[in-house]
This record gives sequence, C-alpha cells and structure tokens, in this order.
Amino acid sequence: MEISNAACPPTPIRDPDPDRMSPGDFDSSFTADMPRLRRRLLALTGNPHDADDLLQETYLRLSRRARAQDLTHQRHPYAYTCTVALNLLRDSWQHPSRREQSTDRLPEAGWDGGLASYEASATTLALLRTLSEKEAAAVILVDLEGLSHDRAGERLGAHRGTVQRNRMRALAKIRAALDL
Repeated sequence: MEISNAACPPTPIRDPDPDRMSPGDFDSSFTADMPRLRRRLLALTGNPHDADDLLQETYLRLSRRARAQDLTHQRHPYAYTCTVALNLLRDSWQHPSRREQSTDRLPEAGWDGGLASYEASATTLALLRTLSEKEAAAVILVDLEGLSHDRAGERLGAHRGTVQRNRMRALAKIRAALDL
C-alpha cells in the first residue's frame, strides 16, 4: 500500500510578519526602557525588591509573547511595557494571597553553616527522649507535623482527647525541663 503525500500536505513556512516583534527586537526595546521602568516601579512600591520582582515578571510576561510572535511593534513601547507592569502591580494588590508573605517562623541560615539548626535538632531529640512514647508521638504529630488532634488520633488509633491530654502532659514536661 502506497502512502500519498497529498493527505498530509507540508506545513507552509510562515513568512515573518514585519508588524511582529522578534525576541531580539523585544530584548533591545525592553533593555532600553528598563531603567526608567524600574524607577517608576520603585516610586510606586517603595521597595526595591518588589520593584525588581515586578520588573522581572513584566519581562517574563512580554518575552513569552515575543517568542510566540504574538507581540506587535508598539508606537510607544515604554507606555505599553509600563501598562503591563502596572497591571501586574494592581493584580498583586487585588489578590494579596499571590504575594509572598513574610514570616518569622523560619529563621534565615546564619553564618555558622547550619550549626544552630543542628543544635536545635539535637535539643529537640533530647527533649523527646524524656517523654513517654505516647507523649512523644502526640508532640511529633501535632506540633512538628502540624496535624490536628483528630488526624493524630486517627494515626495513633486513639481518641482526640487522649492525644490532646498526652500532648499537654508532654508540653508541661518540656517546659519544666527548659525552666520556662
């Protein structure tokens, strides 16, 4: 059986559209506008890190379109780029859950190369060894793994009240050992 090429015509080569930006054109245009755009974003956010994040997100958003040949040449490229950046900023204000949240729960790694983390782990293990098996299990599941009393009870095959009571006894022993 002979296969005919008529059923699958070759994909026509698309002539580059002169109205579309190539990735190289976009990069040079964005690079030219970048210092001015960063100053504007810095004035709006008041934070150089947020301004840099917005600048990077703007570049990524527009470069995707330039690579897909969906971005046309603009009469005013700075105005267009600025509009995209401001829309991203407005979106972060309207949807605060999309922003990074600062937290004080996890300290940054210090200069000690992780020695403080090792010491904290060693202290935690030493304190857990002073507890009974049930108390240690309750503390590990609820406080370290973040499970609810109900979920910890399911894992341990115990009632939530038993888990809660064992945890409270364990925390009392830990406080006494640390003289809190």
